[in-house]
Amino acid sequence: MAKKDEVTRRQFLNYTLTGVGGFMAAGMLMPMVRFAIDPLLKEKAGQDMVAVTDVSKLTNEPQRFDFKVQQVDGWYESEVTQSAWVYKENEDVVALSPICKHLGCTVNWGTDPAHPNQFFCPCHLGRYEKDGANVPGTPPLAPLDVYEQKVEDGKLYLGKAKAR
Repeated sequence: MAKKDEVTRRQFLNYTLTGVGGFMAAGMLMPMVRFAIDPLLKEKAGQDMVAVTDVSKLTNEPQRFDFKVQQVDGWYESEVTQSAWVYKENEDVVALSPICKHLGCTVNWGTDPAHPNQFFCPCHLGRYEKDGANVPGTPPLAPLDVYEQKVEDGKLYLGKAKAR
């Protein structure tokens, strides 16, 4: 007969199998949990400013400049080409996103013969003024986004596009 403080064979096996089963379950679940929460644990690094062009090359006529940025989607890192319409307004630099606010097509400067001094979206005939403001009565309902920017050592650096 077993004493009051002793563990029976049945209790010992029960404790052992429960512990081993819990350890095995944790071993299988931990990689899945880590996979699911890993992107949340990483620090979100903001897009750094990217050198686009020399300020001396800018005129008062909008010019398109392409530049590459590093993009991170979960665990996949890639280099993406973006564009900006950049011009000088007096001494200020204006950098506009080429993405139409109507349906996301690409706008171009001066391609509409009827309106040569405006941005034109060929998808649905949307138009924007030189400063990026949408022309009333055309499909876009919002102005073009403006890039974060800074000028340093004679170079123009662009960051993320911000809605106005």
